[in-house]
Amino acid sequence: MAKSDKDFVKEVTPRTEDYSQWYLDVILKAEMMDYAPVKGCMVIRPYGYSLWENMQKRLDKRFKETGHKNAYFPLFIPESLLQKEAEHVEGFAPEVAWVTQGGNDKLTERLVVRPTSEAIICAMYARWIQSWRDLPILLNQWCNVVRWEKVTRPFLRTSEFLWQEGHTAHRTEEEAEEEARKMLAVYVDFVENDLAIPVVAGRKTEREKFAGALRTYSIEALMSDGKALQAGTSHNLGQHFAKVFDITFLDQDDQLKYVWQSSWGVSTRLIGAIIMVHGDDRGLCMPPKVAPIQVVIVPIITKKAREEVLAAGQRLLDEFSDSLRIEFDDREGYSPGWKYNEWEMKGVPLRMEIGPRDLEKEQVVLVRRDTGEKEIVPRAALKERLPALLEEIQDNMLKKAKAFREENTHQTNSYEEFKKIIEEKRGFIIAHWCGDQECEEKIKAETKATIRCIPFEQEEGEGKCIYCGEKAESVVYFARAY
Repeated sequence: MAKSDKDFVKEVTPRTEDYSQWYLDVILKAEMMDYAPVKGCMVIRPYGYSLWENMQKRLDKRFKETGHKNAYFPLFIPESLLQKEAEHVEGFAPEVAWVTQGGNDKLTERLVVRPTSEAIICAMYARWIQSWRDLPILLNQWCNVVRWEKVTRPFLRTSEFLWQEGHTAHRTEEEAEEEARKMLAVYVDFVENDLAIPVVAGRKTEREKFAGALRTYSIEALMSDGKALQAGTSHNLGQHFAKVFDITFLDQDDQLKYVWQSSWGVSTRLIGAIIMVHGDDRGLCMPPKVAPIQVVIVPIITKKAREEVLAAGQRLLDEFSDSLRIEFDDREGYSPGWKYNEWEMKGVPLRMEIGPRDLEKEQVVLVRRDTGEKEIVPRAALKERLPALLEEIQDNMLKKAKAFREENTHQTNSYEEFKKIIEEKRGFIIAHWCGDQECEEKIKAETKATIRCIPFEQEEGEGKCIYCGEKAESVVYFARAY
């Protein structure tokens, strides 16, 4: 007996009822991940990992186009290396995992399980860089990192996660600053155009910047529950690490100088962003450019036309498998309705239905995941229509996400109104800030809202700080955040 759509997985918890549970329901039922036996860790299942691979490929291409090369550095970092940089150590101390024994022997020096790689990469740069001719060094690595988080949530914050971290060394401060800003622009392009997630780009406050950095830049996205998510960061490290690790070079003027550095990274938390920005009560909604499966073919089988329909589905699969990520769901024992629900849960952008009537009329039915709209397309027009429709879906998802962000971005000069918006509406709040860290900390303590970034594009004219009323230094974006 075929499984009907009523036999499909239990309904997903509505977002309005319990957003956190909705998020967990969706990623588990869509088989994105599962909980690992190790507390705070997750297993990324093939469907989720395929998404990460697609994201990785598209980002890696951008990195290489901007002159970067991939390398790999050890997972373990000697304690003495990490301890060289006090501010860096202090920033990561609560999250560091230590290795104290190898086999049956106690280690003479503790090893840190990589929380980030500045320390070990800087130690290598000190060996490799001698002259201005050795610069710039433009490296990236794809790897895992470990941060012993107390509170975890799949993809958003886990004790171990996957990411890329770029590390560069330059002759001048201007080159390092240009690199940090350029790579942030690469992230903006990727997240907006490939993931269909609009972002705000800007500089982090001194309180929120990366430990040891001169300046930190970030991209901030708004999730569908009104909370912000830091989607990527890029740091101008200045000469801070260079002086600690003695990374010097002989410049063209025969003077020994310290290099200027940058580092930048995004992680699997971007998968969480895709889920929360585009998902709905029926499950995931994948942007076509990175979707593990872009098109799924679902046959409508009858006893009389069984073989003909299956053969037609196979021909479609063969025709488009070289140009699209396409799958033919010819599983037995599952009704078409059950399959529709499953593929909607997994967020496949486009469903292609084909049955006996479609064979007679030489057509297929296409159903969009983003809008649910159906379209009958002649079989002969598919080659042109499929890529065009996927592009339409991609564009529409970004347009929809931008509209949501605009609807949930508020501007105010009143602190009382600020508190009301944060509590009742959430979203981004644009407000003036005096630049004083004390005001920043008091706002966080009273409202749980933080300054997400100081946007590059600043309004003209003067204003007063949302908290203290003194002359404002800049306009900033506030939000509660993950």
